[in-house]
Amino acid sequence: MFLAFAVKSYDSNDKSHSVEMKLFIGLCLMAMAAAQTYSPENDNLDIEAVVNNDDTLKAFYGCFMETGSCDAVQADFKKDLPEAVEQACAKCTSAQKHILKRFLEALKQKFPQEYEEFRKKFDPETKYFTKLETAVANS
Repeated sequence: MFLAFAVKSYDSNDKSHSVEMKLFIGLCLMAMAAAQTYSPENDNLDIEAVVNNDDTLKAFYGCFMETGSCDAVQADFKKDLPEAVEQACAKCTSAQKHILKRFLEALKQKFPQEYEEFRKKFDPETKYFTKLETAVANS
């Protein structure tokens, strides 16, 4: 609503407002870009507890692969997973990058066959996973 008011009151002949309008639009775009992250509601997941318990790790894997049931936390991560893989976690919070990094590391180390199945499901053409792993590597 404020943007509509600002646009309506803008006079293209008034040069003094030109810089102000550009600044305002730039700030609006930055605010919208900052809001483009996945919900942080499960950012506090104790991923170390998940990866250190094989049954829990496999439960997450089963949910993501649609071979097992999902609890609320697993389902929350699962809904964003396809896009997160395709976009190299561009909308992930730093906590989500860390969670995904640890999940992938543990799956690869403990269950390499399941890791490969996971990769094939979410990146069947092998176009995205290398970029994803690079994006989360320092998280």
